[in-house]
Amino acid sequence: MNVTVNELAVLQQQQGRIRNMCILAHVDHGKTTLSDHLIATNGLIHPKMVGELRYLDSRDDEQARGITMKSSSISLLYVPGAAHRPQGPRSVPPAAKLSCGYLVNLIDSPGHVDFCSEVSTAARLSDGALVVVDAVEGVCIQTHAVLRQAWEEKVKPCLMINKLDRLILELKLPPEEAASRITAIVAHANMIWSAFNSEHFMREADAVLASEQQQQQQRQEAAEDRPDPADNED
Repeated sequence: MNVTVNELAVLQQQQGRIRNMCILAHVDHGKTTLSDHLIATNGLIHPKMVGELRYLDSRDDEQARGITMKSSSISLLYVPGAAHRPQGPRSVPPAAKLSCGYLVNLIDSPGHVDFCSEVSTAARLSDGALVVVDAVEGVCIQTHAVLRQAWEEKVKPCLMINKLDRLILELKLPPEEAASRITAIVAHANMIWSAFNSEHFMREADAVLASEQQQQQQRQEAAEDRPDPADNED
């Protein structure tokens, strides 16, 4: 689906059709390659260049080292149902793009622990987050860290399990074991997110108990400082 700058500019004037999304993941779990796939849907790069071009890695040192070091953003058009049209996404008329389309401001963030400040900034600017997890490596340390950053910034995460082909080509797992591995990754991510909520509730409960204890102590001190009526009669 080809998109023009004028179409994006028109959608920018409609705040209800703007979504800010960031991609979060452990290093080398496929964030930038996913970005290339999404960019290719708008006709900005050829599908055969996906994963090789690393479109959002615009710095020379990023291309040389093969990792994302700075968060980069791009505006994309998303039209619901465009991929399932009989004539393909390119058959979407301009009027449908403007009436049904959404402007997605996509932010590709670093995955290395040394650039966690870039991840925090990307999460703070976003409405939602795509959390990418490698199907073979599973939930890693930085995955846990980016989930916490998303939770702290009140960003709704969407888990995406990437590199499913590695389960077949590298590990040569049968379907049952591959399905079990994927289920375990989903359960692990949900457990981490639930732990953050539990930690928040426990912290709130501790704060309420501490406040009640402080009020009780203040009442006791006030009662001790109150003069005894028997002393006044004397």
